[in-house]
Amino acid sequence: MFCEITLHRSIVTFGIIPLMIFRRMMLVCAILVFVVFALNPIPVLAVDTFCPGFEANTANPRVNTALGCVPVKVEDFVTWLLSFIFGIAGGIAFLLMIYGFILISTTGGDPKKMQGAQETVSSAITGLVVCIFAVFLLRLIAVNILRIPGIN
Repeated sequence: MFCEITLHRSIVTFGIIPLMIFRRMMLVCAILVFVVFALNPIPVLAVDTFCPGFEANTANPRVNTALGCVPVKVEDFVTWLLSFIFGIAGGIAFLLMIYGFILISTTGGDPKKMQGAQETVSSAITGLVVCIFAVFLLRLIAVNILRIPGIN
């Protein structure tokens, strides 16, 4: 057995010794990461806080972040955030569909694997349809019925 620990004359011959070596290797890696990142900090330059063309004195300023140019005003930020979230959801649904199609092509005729792959594809399509209807319902309720400003 792979995980079996064998005791022979009160010496552990398998299991503890590799664990001790693994722990030492992890300690060395942690020290190395600390030395590289903590002792050699990367300078952060906050010179370009605002995106080009969207400075603080414009109508809708945007701030440079790791996610791109994020709007500062609440109305613009909500619109940006919703499109960002639904874009990620659509990308995940697309990747799940590709994964399901790969599973279908590699089932080898096994009915249980084929059913699981078909469920993966149908779940991805269902999730994509739910996201599309969520955008539609949000626009219907927020824009047409409640007339919330800033959500277009």
